[in-house]
Amino acid sequence: MGAQQGDKIEQLHERRRRAREGGGPKKIESQHKKGKLTARERIDILLDPNTFVELDPFVEHRCNEFGMEKNRLLGDGVVTGYGEVNGRKVAVFSQDFTVIGGSLGEMHAKKICSIMDLAAKTGIPTIGIDDSGGARIQEGLDALSGYGQIFYRNSVYSGVIPQISVVMGPCAGGAVYSPALTDFTFMVEGSGLMFITGPRVIKAVTGEEVSPEQLGGGRVHSQISGNIDFLANDDEQCLKMVRGLLSYLPSNNLDQAPLIDMGDSPDRWDEKLSTIIPENPRRPYDMKDVIIGIMDRGGMMESKAEFAKNIITAFARLNGRAVGIIANQPQFLAGALDVNCSDKASRFIRFCDSFNIPLVNLVDVPGYLPGVEQEYAGIIRHGAKMLYSYSEATVPKITVITRKAYGGSYLAMCSKDLGADLVYAWPTAELAVMGPEGAVDIVSRKELEGLEGEEKMKRRTELIDEYREKFANPYYGSSRLHIDDVIDPRETRIRLIRGFDLLRGKRVSRIKKKHGNMPL
Repeated sequence: MGAQQGDKIEQLHERRRRAREGGGPKKIESQHKKGKLTARERIDILLDPNTFVELDPFVEHRCNEFGMEKNRLLGDGVVTGYGEVNGRKVAVFSQDFTVIGGSLGEMHAKKICSIMDLAAKTGIPTIGIDDSGGARIQEGLDALSGYGQIFYRNSVYSGVIPQISVVMGPCAGGAVYSPALTDFTFMVEGSGLMFITGPRVIKAVTGEEVSPEQLGGGRVHSQISGNIDFLANDDEQCLKMVRGLLSYLPSNNLDQAPLIDMGDSPDRWDEKLSTIIPENPRRPYDMKDVIIGIMDRGGMMESKAEFAKNIITAFARLNGRAVGIIANQPQFLAGALDVNCSDKASRFIRFCDSFNIPLVNLVDVPGYLPGVEQEYAGIIRHGAKMLYSYSEATVPKITVITRKAYGGSYLAMCSKDLGADLVYAWPTAELAVMGPEGAVDIVSRKELEGLEGEEKMKRRTELIDEYREKFANPYYGSSRLHIDDVIDPRETRIRLIRGFDLLRGKRVSRIKKKHGNMPL
């Protein structure tokens, strides 16, 4: 090798070393003192060892305003490339807060867009790690344009490849819309922040005083706003959770999720399911116990676990195959549907349908949550999202009614009429237009108005018992083909596995159209 060539190779390695240094030792030390890992350390934890291939490491910004010509660092504040998670290819970008605060400028954005385009062409998921001071003010509209280009790709590639956002630092202003547009958002408590306008602006405009954590911290978004799906204690735990989620997802919309043998027999009965429904129809139980009894042991990942807790949305496996679960949770609001849970369920349904993940619907729903607050909040429009999402979904759908299924909420939890391929009911199932008490008060109102006192109470009780005997069982619905079979709760797992085995060959033809108009 000639001396000149050797010098050029040495220059290459020197440039790579400088690129890997980011903002330098002092900035890296500052990042660590905040309890945060660096952009490259995060990639190392996320990906399988020695699989990361970096792209565009020598990119620099082109800004010469405000002294920026003296502040050029290789990589321009974001590390991009591809690697593997559990042996499967993924694309990744990780913002580097040690370089100009991870701020997004023209070239920074172009790097992100480039890796997103490559992911879409090759059919692999993208994982974006956000830790940024926001748009680079010195670059003006070029920075804003960069955000727009990212948002456009988030939207166009939605439903084509899974997109995951991981918020591990500040994410403010326009930056928050990329996580909002992606499929799932993770956040680290204590360091992750998301808000449109920061505390200073809010105080200046409205006079309200609020800390950054109170305004846009992990607890706020996991419990109140519902803007994130998963909350972690630190960077390492968060990245391991991302790896866990990817195990349930296919690489793209033409693929299937990986088959993972959990070592759980497909013929297993669970004895606990035969006694899980309380005799008192008003008494709650934990629907998660039902899920655990049915699904493969050792695997369930709940999305938005702390938000709209009256409905459960989760990934699990049946005989090694990934499924999406939508289940009413009687422990919260008696499992009634409201504005927030309708939004939560609808988005989850549409994701699963986009990526060929079959749906299991576990139903114990007394109705839509009544009240002036819900009506004013638009429960009609929000509740309709579930009807639309289930009707639109063409993946295999199996519904199991464990107890109550009343009125419009019975339909909204994927009845036969909304496209369920198979509907099973437990012997404890109650299907009717409404609960016995409300029904009697309406249907028998005139008869009861003619009675008084003890006689009225006695007659009302008799009528409720008669109604319950006729409708509070699954056999009336079964006789009208609304239910395919009444099953022993202990055999639910077996029925689901066999049902999905049949439905793997399901084909649905729909009227050709550009897209529908979902009630947003």
